[in-house]
Amino acid sequence: MAQTNDSIRRRNHTKIVATVGPACDGVDALAALIRAGVNVFRINTAHGDRDEHQKRINEIRSAGSDVGMPVAILVDLAGPKMRLGELPGGDLDLPLDARVRFVRGEAIASPEDLTTTYAPLIDELGEGDRVMLADGTVVLVVEEKSADAATCRVIQPGLVRSRQGVNLPGVTLSAPTLGDDDRDNARWAMREGVDFISVSFVRSAGDVRQLKELIQEAGADVHVIAKIEKPEALEDIEAIVAAADGIMVARGDLGVEIPISDVPVAQKRIIRLCNRFHKPVIVATQMLDSMQRSRLPTRAEATDVANAILDGADACMLSGETAIGAYPRKTVETLREIAVATEPLLGERPAPREPESDIEGINPVTDATAYAAGRLAERLGAKALVVASAEGRAARCLSWQRLLLPTIGVSESDATLRRMCLYWGVVPLSGAPNEDAEKLLAFIVSRGKRDGTLESGDRLVLLGGTELPGMHHNAIKVHDVW
Repeated sequence: MAQTNDSIRRRNHTKIVATVGPACDGVDALAALIRAGVNVFRINTAHGDRDEHQKRINEIRSAGSDVGMPVAILVDLAGPKMRLGELPGGDLDLPLDARVRFVRGEAIASPEDLTTTYAPLIDELGEGDRVMLADGTVVLVVEEKSADAATCRVIQPGLVRSRQGVNLPGVTLSAPTLGDDDRDNARWAMREGVDFISVSFVRSAGDVRQLKELIQEAGADVHVIAKIEKPEALEDIEAIVAAADGIMVARGDLGVEIPISDVPVAQKRIIRLCNRFHKPVIVATQMLDSMQRSRLPTRAEATDVANAILDGADACMLSGETAIGAYPRKTVETLREIAVATEPLLGERPAPREPESDIEGINPVTDATAYAAGRLAERLGAKALVVASAEGRAARCLSWQRLLLPTIGVSESDATLRRMCLYWGVVPLSGAPNEDAEKLLAFIVSRGKRDGTLESGDRLVLLGGTELPGMHHNAIKVHDVW
């Protein structure tokens, strides 16, 4: 189906990732979210089963076809997430200084006994270790260990429920980052041709390389997103950013694993590194959390989204807001409105420094020429930048500059077009001829005049190449619209 979106004048440059769930199931609901501004849909394998995930992939693709826009799919692997077992009655109130026991297996002898999904827990806990439940709202400390139990005292009281998360900050875990279930889900996602797979609870660059080796063995074309949720990841963050195709700042578990006061600083540091390496970065968790129940966000949430954009995030991610919230479409529209209001402030900043010459996977000629094309487009007041990119690298070289004009990305590869859905400011345009610069520009101009986004006197800047061996993108063409 022909693409029907406004291909040149996009209201927001920051991309929106939305988690799929019961609140937005169905082709019509997903199509409405795409029209509202969603660029990437996330499928969380920690919830639901394979049949459910398969159904959602099929529905996302049908919705994208109906709307006529490229839309990407991100499959999020669960990783070694610990959860509480079933509690009698479904929940348990833990007052200050109460004692509870973690026990092996699934059977409990008293209401104060707790079980988890993590079999080695008792072996790996030690006296003095902290155990955090329910996203860190309830905190225990281990006071006594035996062969089959760990007795803990409540030092921060609260209510816990069955299957809620368990975090052990500072405890070294033996569980691999990529377990058997994750590997199985990754192979399924590759067979389905998804665009991104995210690895949860990454601890080192080696975890990213493990998934990349799995992808290489399968001969698949999928990019790896590393989720930063562990303090060990922060210690190896530069190597992780270099190894991954993109990063997610997963502030939920990260804010439990490290002091919550350190999360904003970690977020800024990660985003700076991603910008430096030209890697897309997603900021996630509780972006507009109150909109699960309310039609308006809090002022703090709106400010949080704006600051993530000003920090340099490529995308903001919605989790429960779209998966189980009462107002999924309204939440997407609100996020988009905040982006539209915030992004002009990026134009008040000094021009970005010249790109580095040693970014792995980026040809220095392409990077330098893209930088010059961005500066030229701004100086000439161009209506848009146009780039034909086989794998999306040239589009990334333009994206990191945070230019306040659209970058029209074209490619012969549908997979490349979908990956561009995550790149800040890049509008993937399908159906454009990219084998010849003149034909491509004629297509863009004809389309722009037809939909009213281009008129005589406008300018376009095309980033292209001379096709000399080894030169990649090494040419800039300025085109006046007549």
